[in-house]
Amino acid sequence: MAHTQDSAAPAPHVMPVSTYLLVFLALMGGTALTVAAAYVDLGWANNAVALAIAIAKSTLVVLYFMHVKENTRLIPAVIFSGLFMLLILFVNLLADYGTRGWLGVEGR
Repeated sequence: MAHTQDSAAPAPHVMPVSTYLLVFLALMGGTALTVAAAYVDLGWANNAVALAIAIAKSTLVVLYFMHVKENTRLIPAVIFSGLFMLLILFVNLLADYGTRGWLGVEGR
């Protein structure tokens, strides 16, 4: 009995090499931008700039190298739910850190 491929199966995602090269060049540009930003004194904004560059680079990696852009809608939903949970954790962390001195007791 010959094995036939099911016509309902999704086709594999094939991206052109030029897309990968453009993403690679964007990541290298982001790395150069990160190094350049490290040498500029922006005061309190240094961490914000570095974090913004890191978020942009990680978004490129997730979208293109992990094939989230060409996948079903379930995968981005799972990723965004994880990011939402991370946001909740950061908000609670900052709320805790910001209210540590309210009791007037050192160390508590």
